[in-house]
Amino acid sequence: MKKTLIWILALAVGAVLGLLGIAWLNEVMNFIATVYTRLFQLLAVPTIVLAVITTFATFGSKGSGRIFASTLTYTLLTTFAAATVGAVLYVIIAPGNLPVETISNATQPADTVAHTSYVDHIISVIPNNIVKPFFDGNVLSLLLLAFAIGIGLSKLPDSENKTIVTKGLLGLQELLFLLIRWLIWALPLGIVAFAAQLSAQVSAGVVADSIGKYVLVVLGGNVIQFFVVLPLFLLLRGLNPFRVLGCMLPAVLMALFTKSSAATLPVTMETAEQRLGIQKSIARFVLPICTTINMNGCAAFILVTSLFVMQQGGTPLTAGTILLWILISVISAVGNAGVPMGCYFLTVSLMSDICAPVAILGIILPVYTIIDMVETAENVWSDSCVAAMVDRQFMAKQVIKK
Repeated sequence: MKKTLIWILALAVGAVLGLLGIAWLNEVMNFIATVYTRLFQLLAVPTIVLAVITTFATFGSKGSGRIFASTLTYTLLTTFAAATVGAVLYVIIAPGNLPVETISNATQPADTVAHTSYVDHIISVIPNNIVKPFFDGNVLSLLLLAFAIGIGLSKLPDSENKTIVTKGLLGLQELLFLLIRWLIWALPLGIVAFAAQLSAQVSAGVVADSIGKYVLVVLGGNVIQFFVVLPLFLLLRGLNPFRVLGCMLPAVLMALFTKSSAATLPVTMETAEQRLGIQKSIARFVLPICTTINMNGCAAFILVTSLFVMQQGGTPLTAGTILLWILISVISAVGNAGVPMGCYFLTVSLMSDICAPVAILGIILPVYTIIDMVETAENVWSDSCVAAMVDRQFMAKQVIKK
C-alpha cells in the first residue's frame, strides 16, 4: 500500500512538472524517461530468453505444453473479446466520414509502410544466425530459439554437464532479477519523468487534433476491456480483480509510460512473483509468451482503425466485413511485436495491402501517443490476468491431485 501511494504521488508530481512548461525541466524529464526505457529494454530480451529456456529445462516439455495450451486459450478469448467490444462500440458510436479536403491534405506515412507479405514475415521469424535475433530484438525468433534450447535441455539425460548448464542459466536469471529489483526500487523517479513527459505533450496540444468519435471508440473499447471484461474473466476463475490490479499496478504504470509491453516484461514478471504470488514456473513461462501473443489493445486498435480507414475509402461496412476484420485483427495482433507503435505500423501495412486510403493514418498519428499508452497498459494488464488465471487453474489441479 505504501509503495502504491508513492507511485501515485510520483505520478501527480510529474504531471505538475510537465504542465509548468519549463523548457530545461522538460529536457531533463525526457532524458530520465529515455534512460529508464533503455534500461528496461536492455533487460527485456535476456529476461524473455532465460525465462523460457529455464522453464522448459526444469519444468519439462510435457507440463509446459499444458500450460501453453491454457495460456493460448485465455489469450485468444480475451483478444477476441477486445476486438468484439471495439466492433460493437464502432457500430453504436458510428464515426462519420472526414471532410474531403482533410483526406486530400493528409500526409501518407509512406516511409513507415513495410511492403512485406505474411510469408516474408514468417520467414524473417526463422533465424539463420544465432546472434542476429539478439541484436535485432526479434522476440519471435528469440522465442523459437529459447523453445528449442529449453526442450533440448529437458530431453537430455541427467548428467553433470546438463546440471552445470542449467544451474548457470538459473544463476544468470537470478542476476537479471536482482538488476530488475534495483530498477523497480528507483521506479518513482522514472514515473515522475514519464508523467512530466506526457503532461508536457498534452499541454503542447498533442491531443488537440483528435478526431472525436474515432478516438472515443478506441479509448472507450480499451476502458471497457480494462475495467469490465478482464475483471469478469478473473471473477469467473475465482480471482479478486481489485487485488490482482493492485498487485500488478507497477507493471501497468510502467507499460502506460514506456508504450512497450516487451520493455515492461521484467517489471511484470517481478511484480507477478513478488506481489501477486504467482508461481515462478508459471510466471516465467506464461508472461514472456503473453508479451508476444497477448495483444488485447492492439486487436481493438487494428479493428477500429481498419474499419475507419476503409469507411473513408468508401468500403461498405457490412456485418460480414466487420466479422472478417475481427478475425483478421485477432490473428494480426497475436503476431505483433510488443514495441512502441507496433500496432500502428502493422495497421499501415494491412491497409496498404488492400489499397485502402493509408493517408488517413497520417491524421491519426498526432493522437496515437495517447492511444498507444492506453492500449499497452491494457496489454500488460491482460498478460497479468492470463498469468493469474493459469496459475489459479494449475494450483487447483495440484490440490485435486493431493
